[in-house]
Amino acid sequence: MGRYAGVFGPHAPEATYVEHGYPERLFDTGEVQLNYVVAGDAAAPPLLLIPGQSESWWGYEAAIPLLARHFHVHAVDLRGQGRSTRTPGRYTLDNVGNDLVRFLDGVIGRPAFVSGLSSGGLASAWLSAFAKPGQVVAACWEDPPFFSSETAPIVGPPITDSIGPLFGMWARYLGDQWSVGDWDGFVAAVPTELADWQAHVALVVGTADPPQNLREYDPEWGKAFITGTFAASCPHHVMLSKVKVPVLYTHHFRMIDEGSGGLIGACSDIQAGRVTQLAKSGGRSVTYRSFPMMAHSMHGQDPALFSETLVEWFSRFTG
Repeated sequence: MGRYAGVFGPHAPEATYVEHGYPERLFDTGEVQLNYVVAGDAAAPPLLLIPGQSESWWGYEAAIPLLARHFHVHAVDLRGQGRSTRTPGRYTLDNVGNDLVRFLDGVIGRPAFVSGLSSGGLASAWLSAFAKPGQVVAACWEDPPFFSSETAPIVGPPITDSIGPLFGMWARYLGDQWSVGDWDGFVAAVPTELADWQAHVALVVGTADPPQNLREYDPEWGKAFITGTFAASCPHHVMLSKVKVPVLYTHHFRMIDEGSGGLIGACSDIQAGRVTQLAKSGGRSVTYRSFPMMAHSMHGQDPALFSETLVEWFSRFTG
C-alpha cells in the first residue's frame, strides 16, 4: 500500500476537491449522483459538455464563459470522475451513455447540442447513435480514441499500442478507487515502464504529489479500457454505423512513434477514415476537420478556437 491508499474520492472531499468558479450541483440518475455546473442564458440553446478520461468538468472552465455567450451550458462529471459517484465494476460505455440520457431528460429537458473530448467524445458518439429521439440536435466529437481504445479494433492499432500502458500503470500502482495509492512507486516506474512519449503524457517528472485531475479520478476507468470491458457491449464500428444526428469530428495531433511503433495521439489517420465512412453510412452529415498541430484537448489548449469552432458549426442547426 502507498501513502495515498484510500485517500481520494467523494468519501474524502477535503483531500480530493478544490473550489471553482461555478457552483456545483448534483443530479440523481437512480444509480449515480452526477456532478455538474450550468452557465449562460436559460433561453439559449442547451449545450452538454462531456470531459475526457481523468478530466473533470472544470477542464472546460476557460471555455465555458465563451460558450455561455451563445448556449445554456451544462458541463458534467462522468461516473467515476470529479464529484460524481464511483461505480466499481460498472464502467462501460453503455452505462456512461445511459447516465447522460437520464441527464438530458432530467436536467436539460429539451433538445440539446453535445460535445465530448476523448472518452467523453466516445460518449458523445454514443449519444449520437443511441440517445432517445429528439434529445440530441447535433454532436461534436473532440478527438476521441475511436478504435485505438479497443483491445481488438477492426482497423488500426489497439489500446496496447497507444495509451494503454499508462492506464495499466494507473490501475496497478493507484488501484481501483485509489485502493493502492502508491504514487511514489508509480513516479519511480514511469521511466522504465513507458515509452518516452507515454512518459511525457504521464506528466509526473518532479511531481511529489498526485495532480488535481487524478485525485478526482477512479483508476478503475483505465482498467476497464485495457481489459476491454468498457466497450465490450458497444464495439465502436457498431456504434458509428448507428449515428442518427449531424456530427462534427475534430481530429488532432497524431503520429506513429518510430522507436516503439506506438500511436501518439488519439486516433490514426486510417482509423479516422473508417470513422467517417461508418458514420456516413446511415446517411447522416459528418463534417471532418483535421487539426494536426492541436493538442488532444482543444478546449484546454485553445479555448477561443474551440468555442469559435463549436459556435460556427452548431449555428447551422439553430433557428
